[in-house]
Amino acid sequence: MIKKYFEFEKLGTNLKTELVAGSTTFATMAYLLILIPMILSTAGANFGSVFTATALVAGVGSLINGLFSKRPFGLAPYLGECAFVTYTVVEIMDFTWEAALGAIFVCGLLFFILTLLKIRPWLVNSIPSGLKLSFTAGLGLFLILAGLEKTGLVQISNNSLIMGDLSNTHVIMALICILMMMILTSLKVKSAILISIISVTVIGIITGDVKLPGHILSFSIPSIEPTFLKLNIQGLLNPKGLILIFTFFVLMFTDTMGSLIGIAYKANLLDKDHKLPEIEKPMLVDSISSILASILGTTTSGFCAESTAGIEAGGKSGLTSVVVGALFLISLIFAPVLSIVPVYAYAPALIMVGIFMTTSLSSINYEDYTEYLPALTMILLILFTSNFGVGMAAGFILYPLLKLINGRNKENNIGIWILFVLSILFFALCQGI
Repeated sequence: MIKKYFEFEKLGTNLKTELVAGSTTFATMAYLLILIPMILSTAGANFGSVFTATALVAGVGSLINGLFSKRPFGLAPYLGECAFVTYTVVEIMDFTWEAALGAIFVCGLLFFILTLLKIRPWLVNSIPSGLKLSFTAGLGLFLILAGLEKTGLVQISNNSLIMGDLSNTHVIMALICILMMMILTSLKVKSAILISIISVTVIGIITGDVKLPGHILSFSIPSIEPTFLKLNIQGLLNPKGLILIFTFFVLMFTDTMGSLIGIAYKANLLDKDHKLPEIEKPMLVDSISSILASILGTTTSGFCAESTAGIEAGGKSGLTSVVVGALFLISLIFAPVLSIVPVYAYAPALIMVGIFMTTSLSSINYEDYTEYLPALTMILLILFTSNFGVGMAAGFILYPLLKLINGRNKENNIGIWILFVLSILFFALCQGI
C-alpha cells in the first residue's frame, strides 16, 4: 500500500532509502528546535512554548506535504525570518512579537487564497529560469557561510571574515565531520551526512565533550499556552501596521518561493523550462503551515534548504517528508537526546548541502549580461546581506530593466513587471530589513 501510494516504482526508490532520506533531512533540521525558541525568546516569547510550537508546525507541515503534494521536502519555521522578527520587527521597528505573528497570519491567509486562485503559481512561473537558478546558488552560498560561522571555521572580526582558531577542539571536530562527509559523498554513500553527524556525536561522547542526558524520554512537554492564539491583528490596522504586513508579504513570497524552487531544482523536479509541475500543491501546504505557525506561536514556515540533504541521500517520494514530520513530532518527547547533538556535528551538514546547491551556477548564461548581471547581483546580495528577500528583490528590479534598455522587452512578461513594482515598493517602504 505504501509503495503504491508513494509511487516507489515510478520514482525508482524503496522503503529503506526513503526512511534514511527522511532521517537525514530531520538530522540537519533538528537544530531549529533549539535556535528558533532561543531567538524568539529574546523578543519576549516563552522559550518552552515556542519549542513545542516549532516541533508541531514542522511535524504537521511535513506530514501534510508528504501525504498531499508527495514531495520529499521538509517544512519548518525559517531561521532567517525568526531572526528578522526579533532583531528587526521587535528591536528596530518597535512592534511586539504578537504583532509579528498577526502579520504572518494575514500573509499566510493571503498566500492560501492567491494559490487557490492560481495567481501565486502564475507569478512564480513568470520568473525567468536564470533568476530561478540564482535562487538555488544564492541559497547554497548562504548555507555554506552559515555553516562556516557555526562551526567556528570562520569568524567575524572588525566587520571582516577571518580564519577561525584551528587549534580549538570543536573546530577540529567540525573539520573531521566535514572531511568524513566529503569522503563518504565521493564514495557515493547515500546516507553520508547522517552517518557523519552520528559518528562525530559518538566521538564527542567518547571524549567526554558531549554529555549524555539524564534520561532519554521526557513526557512533560512544554505547554503551548503562552503563545497559543496570541497573534495580534488589531494592532496592525494602521499605516505602520500595513507596512509591516507588506514587508512580510514580500519577504515570505521571496523566501518561500526561492527555497521551493531551489530544493526542487536539486531534486530534479523542475521541467525543461525550470518550472515545478503542480506547484500549487506545495504552495498550499506552505501557506497552511505559516497560518498554523502564527496560531501556535512561531514564525513563517516553509520548505527548508536542509531538505536537499535527504534528497542527496536518495529521497524521491513524499514518504521522505512524512518521516521528517513524524520525527519532529516524536522529538517532543525525545528532546533530551536531540539536545546533545553538538554544533560541530550538525553545522558541517549546512556546508555540504550548500556545496551541492551551487552546482546550479553552471547553468546560468554567462554570455548574456542581461541574464548574468541580475543573477549575480541576486546571489551576492543574498550572501552578503544574509537576506533572501533583499537579494531577490534586487534581481527582480534589474532583470526587466536590462532587457528593456537592450531593446529586448519582448522577453519580459506581465509577471516579472509585477514583481518589479513589488520590489520597488519593498525597498521604498521596508527600510531596515
